[in-house]
Amino acid sequence: MMRTLLIAAVLAAAAVGAAAQERFVGGTEDLPLMAGLSEVAGRGMVFDTPAGRIVEAYARGPVTREQVLEFYTATLPQLGWRADGAAAFSREDEVLKLEFPAPGPDGLVVLFTLSPAR
Repeated sequence: MMRTLLIAAVLAAAAVGAAAQERFVGGTEDLPLMAGLSEVAGRGMVFDTPAGRIVEAYARGPVTREQVLEFYTATLPQLGWRADGAAAFSREDEVLKLEFPAPGPDGLVVLFTLSPAR
């Protein structure tokens, strides 16, 4: 009985940990949010247009620009994205750009802009 409870507790903790790691940029279901970044509430927007979706989302955290670029350069190709420069990616009919407005008091700010390819 005790062993069964212990196994159940371990499995539940693993499931919670996995769910906590699966964070995505707001307005998307397929653009991961890098660990260390937190979405900035109330700053993003999402539009669906006949040409495709338009998403702007802001995140911030105690990370460097280099860490962000390294993470997305390594991660996005696994999701079908192709690098189109240092901070731009494309996939099918979409373009993703990463921009870095002035840092705030909570660290680096990252602007994610997802739009239809023109």
